[in-house]
Amino acid sequence: MIRPLVLFVTGVSASVAALAAPLSVRVVDPSGKPVRDAVVTFYPQGDAARAPRASGRYVVAQRNLEFQPYVSIVPVGADVSFPNFDPTKHHVYSFSPAKRFELKLFAKDQSRTVRFDKAGVVALGCNIHDGMSAFIIVTDSAWTARTDGQGVVVFNDAPQVLGRLTVWQANLRAPGGLVQQIIGSSQRALRVAVRLRPAAAPMIMSDY
Repeated sequence: MIRPLVLFVTGVSASVAALAAPLSVRVVDPSGKPVRDAVVTFYPQGDAARAPRASGRYVVAQRNLEFQPYVSIVPVGADVSFPNFDPTKHHVYSFSPAKRFELKLFAKDQSRTVRFDKAGVVALGCNIHDGMSAFIIVTDSAWTARTDGQGVVVFNDAPQVLGRLTVWQANLRAPGGLVQQIIGSSQRALRVAVRLRPAAAPMIMSDY
């Protein structure tokens, strides 16, 4: 399921804004096919760096014995609610270094809330239903978004400075499912090729 790109925008000085320009990133597999649901983050160097700001409500629902959405992007400090819409109880947990927590058994129409105060990838599971899994990407950069069906994200106001680009995807063959590279100030269109595990392969929660 593809949702609209999530971009976090805060105020920026006129000097930095004058140097901003669209940055397009296309993520593909080794055969050139687009990779959807990859989370791309740009970390500009120096004063151009800026943190995201929480806006709106962040929800990971339990419905039809699934977490929805499968991949969420939230800023550091966000409160995420976990409503249960299933006729059975759930026991949500994560062992991820970015956020370890446990929401013990709660029933239909009940909800719990967790604050995510550290950047990183948080893998979710249910202690009752082993087939349930999802990911929350907690970001500390205002330039973070998820690839669309064409494997593309566009940051319209990315600073034209040297920076670091990271790409995460649940099935990416790399430590923690993450690859990164340094990009120059003049690079405005990038193509990042990644290797993926088969989609049906089981995810190992401890990898995150």
